[in-house]
Amino acid sequence: MSYSGIDEFSLTDDAPKGGLKRQEYFINKLRLYMEEYKATKGRSLTYSVETFGCQMNFHDSERLEGILLAIGYEKAPTETADLIIFNTCTVRENANLKLYGHLGTLKKRKLSSPDMMIGICGCMMQEKDVIENIRNKYKYVDLVFGTFNFHKLAELIYKRIEEGKQIIEIEKEAGEHVEALPTERKYSFKSGLNIMYGCNNFCTFCIVPYVRGRERSRTPEDILEEARRLSKDGVKEIMLLGQNVNSYGVNFIADSAIISADPEYGFPELLADICRIDGIERVRFMTSHPKDLSDKLIKVIAENSKICKSIHLPVQSGSTKLLAKMNRKYTREQYISLLKKIKNEIPDVSVTTDIIVGFPGETEEDFEETLSLVKECEYDQAFTFIYSKRTGTPAASYPDQISDDVIKERFDRLLKVVNETTKERVGRFLGRTLPVLVEESNKELSDYVTGKTEYGTTVHFKGDKDMIGEIVPVIMKEHKGFYYMGEAVRG
Repeated sequence: MSYSGIDEFSLTDDAPKGGLKRQEYFINKLRLYMEEYKATKGRSLTYSVETFGCQMNFHDSERLEGILLAIGYEKAPTETADLIIFNTCTVRENANLKLYGHLGTLKKRKLSSPDMMIGICGCMMQEKDVIENIRNKYKYVDLVFGTFNFHKLAELIYKRIEEGKQIIEIEKEAGEHVEALPTERKYSFKSGLNIMYGCNNFCTFCIVPYVRGRERSRTPEDILEEARRLSKDGVKEIMLLGQNVNSYGVNFIADSAIISADPEYGFPELLADICRIDGIERVRFMTSHPKDLSDKLIKVIAENSKICKSIHLPVQSGSTKLLAKMNRKYTREQYISLLKKIKNEIPDVSVTTDIIVGFPGETEEDFEETLSLVKECEYDQAFTFIYSKRTGTPAASYPDQISDDVIKERFDRLLKVVNETTKERVGRFLGRTLPVLVEESNKELSDYVTGKTEYGTTVHFKGDKDMIGEIVPVIMKEHKGFYYMGEAVRG
């Protein structure tokens, strides 16, 4: 996104009360500060953003980077950057421990570098005990903010510079909603696009509804306008993002207020409208909750060639008893029936999933049901996780927590079955020619590029960097288990 520069505002006046104009005001204030710094020190300040967690976190980080570049920061490795921001995840305990490890490593450097700043943001910051820990043990951290005020980064940096002390600003619930800030995308030809925020499902193992809030959907007009801007900017593939995209339209955000949604307009209608935009060649989405995936959505996917035939459908467990304890709101039989319907109506569709091992009360019989479900469903990929107790979730207080030894033994068995079944499933494309969106030069093989089919399968084949961003027909020559070696079809 382009900005007209520091002359857009009278920077001697008070900042606008809110919204985009207020954040642009602070961006421009900091641009003056950066110019003065560069004139004095002979260099620009640098930044690094470290991201943990889901696709939504990575998309949020692109917005953070866009703001920093608009201010005048230059990107640098974390080891040398003047401003380091950690965008955190709190779905599993090891993510919290990883952050504290990074902060400990940076302490000595921070205390000896007067120009250095450390910021922490994201889901982990919405937990009260985490904030108290940072306040008491990590006083050298400069900025702390959560999931509801990413857009205020420039304002918070300005406040830190002006006040010269640690700034902690955590909003307990969604308030002001500002989308149209600069974004620094990793790829010029593909982009994420948030269609909704939060979650209403309250799975008993999951902290997300507590740190991301209740569901709020962006209006179709706002989403389609952003999609058109992305198309004009050269984006060919859009990934529609939400904690549960299937429930899009429960309510709409309009000028930071929640308004009633149109009951006739949901995710299938939005998906079809996105596909009508010229220049957009591929549309993906995640994540889908099985309880909300409708026949209408299956029909839209099946009938629209722009929609990638790839669905992420987390099952979490193959045991109906455990699914009820997880508050997933479907049974094993209902999930399998839905999956069969998807595969019957969308030929060659790729289905991926998430599975938790070691949920409290999981018996050997429950686990065997998960193994048999994996074999029956024949996934293209399954992301397997060890249950992580998250304080504040109902499951954290459940009896019958599973021992580490039992969890590890079950996890290894599950991984073996997943690897066997997914390898066989992915192999169905051998010898076929598929369109591949080229994403980058191959990091291991010179004169090779790497891309993805619409099914999400990775393909490596001979090519040059001029192919990056193009959709190329490629013959799937060698099946390597989870990826292919291919050969481009020359025109």
